[in-house]
Parts: sequence; C-alpha cells; structure tokens
Amino acid sequence: MATLLFHKRYSDYNFGPEHPFSPTRQEMAMDLLDSLGVPLTPEAPPVATRNDVRRVHSEPFVDEVEAASDGTPPPQARSFGLNTGDVPVFEGMDAAARRLVGGTLRGARLIAAGDATRVLQFGGGLHHAHRARASGFCVYNDLSVAISALREHDVRVAYVDVDVHHGDGVQHLHDKDPGVLTISLHETGRALFPGTGHTDEIGEGAGKGFALNVPLAPYTESGSYLDAFERVVPPALRYFQPDVIVAQCGADAHFKDPLADLLLTTQAYETIFRRLLSLADDHAEGCLLCTLGGGYRLDTVSRVWGLLALLVLGCELPDVLPENYRERWQARLDSSLTPTLHDSARDFEVDQQSSIETQNRRTSEQVLEQVASHWRYA
Repeated sequence: MATLLFHKRYSDYNFGPEHPFSPTRQEMAMDLLDSLGVPLTPEAPPVATRNDVRRVHSEPFVDEVEAASDGTPPPQARSFGLNTGDVPVFEGMDAAARRLVGGTLRGARLIAAGDATRVLQFGGGLHHAHRARASGFCVYNDLSVAISALREHDVRVAYVDVDVHHGDGVQHLHDKDPGVLTISLHETGRALFPGTGHTDEIGEGAGKGFALNVPLAPYTESGSYLDAFERVVPPALRYFQPDVIVAQCGADAHFKDPLADLLLTTQAYETIFRRLLSLADDHAEGCLLCTLGGGYRLDTVSRVWGLLALLVLGCELPDVLPENYRERWQARLDSSLTPTLHDSARDFEVDQQSSIETQNRRTSEQVLEQVASHWRYA
C-alpha cells in the first residue's frame, strides 16, 4: 500500500485569489477522492526546518524569504525573484513554503529508511526554485531538498518531470552530481517559460550526461508525447539503474490548460502514471516518490491528480464521477464539470501533426545522441 502525504495547511501556500497556482486545485482533487469513497488516511508531515531548506538554498535567499513573510517585500526582494507577478509575497510565505518542503522531504526519508516504497506527496513539485532565487510560482525547491536528503544516504536518484514547463531548478541544483539523473519532458523553451531545457543541456563536470531534456513542439498530441517518453525515459533508467525515482507530476500539459500548448489527454496521463509505476518496479525496486506541480484548469487538474492518486494507491478507476461532487463544485465554480474521469473526444484538430511528430522524434534521438558518449565511458 502506498503512503499518502497531505496536510490541510498546504492551502497556506497561497498567492491570492487571482493567482493561477491556487490551493483550490488540491482541495478539489482531495474532495473528488473522498467522494469516490477512497479510504484516505493521509499522514500530515512536519514543516521543514530552516536547516532542511538550506540543503539547497543560500542563506541570503532564505533570509530574504523570511523577511518578506510579514507580507511586506524588502527592498532587495526582486533580486531574489520575490515580489513579482509570478511570486508575489504574502504573509506567512516562509512557513507555508517550508510546509510543502516538509511533505516531500518526509516522503524521501520514509523511502530512505525502508519504511515506504510508493509515496504520493499531495502537494509540492516546486521545480523552478533556484539556489538563490524564487521563480515560476516556486519559493523553495521541495524536490531538490528531498533529492539532497536521499543523496546523503548514497541513494541514486532518477528525477522524471512531466510538467509542461522545464524542470530548470531541479536540473541546475543537481547537474554536477553523477548520482542524480534528471529527465524533463516539456514544451520547448523557445515557446514557453522558463526558456530553457534544450537538448544540449546535459549536465556539468562529473554530472555531464546525467541531465536529459526533451523539448517538445507546441501542439504535440498524446501519441507523439508518449513516443518521446518511451524513446528516452526507459533507456535512460536502464542505463542509470536508480535506487529511487522522484517524479514531478504536473497536469499542465493537458490540452485544456490555459498556460501552455501541449495537447495531452487524461488517457495519456493514465499511461504516463502507469509507466512511472512500472518503471519504478523494473529499475528501482518499486521506490517512487510523486509530487504534484503545475496545472491551471480546475476541472482538468482535479481529474488528472485524482487519477494519479487512484493509480498510486492501487484503486479502481471510475467511469463516471459522483453527482454530488460535481454539483458541489459546479455551484462553487459557476461552471460545468466533465462528468467522467477521462476526457471525451476532443472537438478540434491540429494541422501539421505529421511534421510535429517528425520533429519530436528527431528531438528524442538528439537527446540520446548528446549523452551517448558520456554514458559509454561513465
């Protein structure tokens, strides 16, 4: 049985009612699981300490986050990525961000101690935060803190990021460590924030060859995405042989997400999540730590993360969602919800899919070509 980590105060990480990174996303997904009768007994993890956060973040940056946490930005806040449109400061920000870090860190510690194999941290996934800079809705990098803790136990970590945005913070915080393999599948940085994640970003120093980036063309559909996943992720894991897989499971590559242009369906997400579980069984003795991440259309993200939880927890997938759940949230959101867990047929077509598929296939080949010589002599 998997371990579910969640705390009701995860909702404290809140940039305000108009910000897309809303805690309503988790609230809605948890309510969906409860409405489906899933036996939820989540562990409420402790808040990470300042020293925990300092595993990967600089002291001046942590000082600045603490200083901004009365809701008043210090004069130098913007030089640390704070007090921006993406990362506005709010009262209690430091503690709220450390709470999310605490959940992902708890998951890592459970796995390192042999007390869990599958862990779903129903929060976190703040993959854009850098050593001394907040970015892209992310204050502290919970994923990197957890990976750092695993590395202290000499655990080899494979990080797989399926968020639509490049996992830049995680990559750069670990790109010199040959004991950490980072793989990010994302919409190309030529079209989307953060503008990085190109195929020639393969790590540095001793870690060269252990960062793999698969930048996909805008309007990539499910079939081409899954083809790229299969061309890159399984061979990389076979070579690397991790002890643990850490996965950032953002839901914003869905075709209805308002902030990006990939076209995945919930059916594709089911395939991705099942593959992560099976790849963990094949290469990491089942050890898998999943977090959430991006995803900005409530109807979609609640279904994708509900799907993730059902699969990780080993529950059956429903066809139709509970009527009381839909009525409750339709009234609250003043919009209709999809009545089924999976998407119905998409009502639009995209031109030039053949050329997009060809481009993505070439990109996948380039990724492996870039690292092949480093793997051969590692």
